[in-house]
Amino acid sequence: MPLYEYVCRACGHQFEALVRDANVPPCPACKGQNLERLLSDFAVNSADRRQLNLKAGRKAMAKERRDYAEYQKELEHHD
Repeated sequence: MPLYEYVCRACGHQFEALVRDANVPPCPACKGQNLERLLSDFAVNSADRRQLNLKAGRKAMAKERRDYAEYQKELEHHD
C-alpha cells in the first residue's frame, strides 16, 4: 500500500494516508473529498536535489571547520 500526502482544498488540512486501489481518502479534519495529492520529499530524487544537498553539507562542514579553528586559536591564546 502506498503512502500519499494530501492537502484538502476545502479546509487546507495536510495529512498522509495509506491508499488502496486508488481510492481517495476523506479529509480527517472536514471529511471533504476535494483533495490534492502532494509529492513526498522522499519520492523526489533528482541530480539537482542531490547537488543541493551536497552543497549544503559542504557549507555546514566548512563552517564547523572554521569554528573549530577559532576555538583552537582561543585555547592557544589562553595557555
